[in-house]
Amino acid sequence: MHRRERKRWLPAAALSGTLAAGALAFLPAIAQAQNDGEAQQPTAQADFAAAAAEFEVPLPVLLGVAHEESGWQQHTGYSNTGGWGLMNLTDVTSAMAADGAAGASGRSDLASFTGRPELHTLRAAAELTGLPAEKLRNDRLDNLRGGAALLASYQKKLTGRTSDDPSEWTAAIARYSRLSDKKAATTYVDDVFATLRSGARQEPPAGTPVTLAAVPSAKPAPGQLRALALKDTAAPQAECPESMNCRFTAAAPSNGQVSDRPANGMRISQVIIHTTEGSYDGAVKAFRTPGGSSAHYVMRSSDGAVTQMVPDKDIAFGDGNYDSNLHSVQIEHEGFSAHGADWYTTAAYRQTAELVKYLADRYDIPLDRQHILGHDNVPGPSAGTLTGMHWDPADGWDWTRFLRMLGAPVDNGRHGVGAVGSAVTITPGFHRNRQTYTVCPADDPSGTVTACTPVTGPSSALFVRTAPSSDAPLVLDPVVHPDPAAKGGTDRVSDWSVTVQAGQQFVVADRRGSWTAIWYDGQKGWIHDPHGMNTTPATGVRIIRAVGDGAAPVYGTAYPDAAEYPAGLSPSTQAPLTAKNYVIPAGQAYVADQPPAASADFFPSGGQVVTGAKHYYTVQFNHRYVLVNAADVTATHTPGR
Repeated sequence: MHRRERKRWLPAAALSGTLAAGALAFLPAIAQAQNDGEAQQPTAQADFAAAAAEFEVPLPVLLGVAHEESGWQQHTGYSNTGGWGLMNLTDVTSAMAADGAAGASGRSDLASFTGRPELHTLRAAAELTGLPAEKLRNDRLDNLRGGAALLASYQKKLTGRTSDDPSEWTAAIARYSRLSDKKAATTYVDDVFATLRSGARQEPPAGTPVTLAAVPSAKPAPGQLRALALKDTAAPQAECPESMNCRFTAAAPSNGQVSDRPANGMRISQVIIHTTEGSYDGAVKAFRTPGGSSAHYVMRSSDGAVTQMVPDKDIAFGDGNYDSNLHSVQIEHEGFSAHGADWYTTAAYRQTAELVKYLADRYDIPLDRQHILGHDNVPGPSAGTLTGMHWDPADGWDWTRFLRMLGAPVDNGRHGVGAVGSAVTITPGFHRNRQTYTVCPADDPSGTVTACTPVTGPSSALFVRTAPSSDAPLVLDPVVHPDPAAKGGTDRVSDWSVTVQAGQQFVVADRRGSWTAIWYDGQKGWIHDPHGMNTTPATGVRIIRAVGDGAAPVYGTAYPDAAEYPAGLSPSTQAPLTAKNYVIPAGQAYVADQPPAASADFFPSGGQVVTGAKHYYTVQFNHRYVLVNAADVTATHTPGR
């Protein structure tokens, strides 16, 4: 099977929140897929009892913390949290920071993304137990022993002794959460004690179930938390329009960076729409967990209520591309991309539109499809990360409706196609534009889909084919589909490489019957466009062509040149995307909606912003944008606006 991009999977503990519309809570398939043999083994009650007894931790406390951390599911370093085993012992690596939500590929300061102690509890457990790290990662009993050793060490340091009373472990439980925010740590403790009071039971596929007998008297001792010197980061008022139902709950500090945008010179020029692939409460919980991703805002599906988790001035790790993170505000939406049209409610659209208009006005963000984006439109920061980029919110997000709500409709004017060399906006509508995608279990962490199934529904997208025929293969991106035998892309709902979306703009390359060809992904691609019903002539844009007879390189980031960094700051690596087809060839043309912007970089240790002399266009290249050095291309400004 050809390699397929990964979705963002939220930690198992984060998915314990109740899903909307009566859906069931679930555990991410990837947690099992990474270690199928271990995941199917029954968890022995005796292992918990042995670890608890060895380190003098009350058995209910160990069971309750493990339930909060992993849902009693064995996992192996999933997601960006680098968590291992039932006790979620963490070991976040530089590679995770490079390829994960931070998207820090090419940066010289990778170690700064992973230097926090809370991201390496596995190493601390190894020192306490004398066990090799590999045993703590992969052996269930040793993982429990490592977690118990950590809990006991926290308890002794904070209170001077162990105790049989779970309430006496309040501070140690909060310390185990790795959370420094007072509200977040208190919520974690409350959740653990709620599990202790109610009890819990897990039925494994075979063998003895794990049982936590209810302890009705178990209550936390809030006064103990004073010993942790937790920070109250809930002071900032949520940055939302007054009409919105907003609250502020801080994400884990390791899941972003403190900045001072745009006052420090770092532009905020994008809004990125995401999908949580889980519940609203689960996403909030996940972003509070150190070592993972974050977003500035999380939007609830049922009523559009919002939790802000990162101040706008700061950088959230949500895009998988650090350059995009630098310039964007992230909005997560409760739901599942594979079933987007069922989860993206009218309330969510309305409230998101209000929030985006507020952000665009506040930060002077253009209301167009190269600045109001889906996560699926953001490129990889390097050639090696292109295939791993996420595909949410996918084609079930109604871009036509949303942009109309923003007061920036893409379907104004008469549909049609201009001459070859002119630009068009993709305008297929949504409800009348029904497309069929194949949805497979790997695309659907909700668990609804149990076998690969064709699903037809409304879509914001059109398929791009290699020839003007509905029987022609879908366009082939050799980076996403490296199999030499592949003739084209797939109709998988997660295959972003074969579609264009409403609002995106491309240059007309040819016309034949009811088909329009566009320059797409370094090649000529064809979209079904009878009588121009799915396109509208684009005005007021810049048509980009390579200078001279050579190809213009394209980039996933726009950092300054090495010589432009002040002494003492290590330059980030700025290199073209070298993957096959990732250039603007001579003879082809692409669209940029806005003037080029200066290259920039940020160093959180000193709060320094470095601005370069080179300017880069944001250019619609395929389903995703790329960045192009203005010196490598010519730009023809079309009339209009």
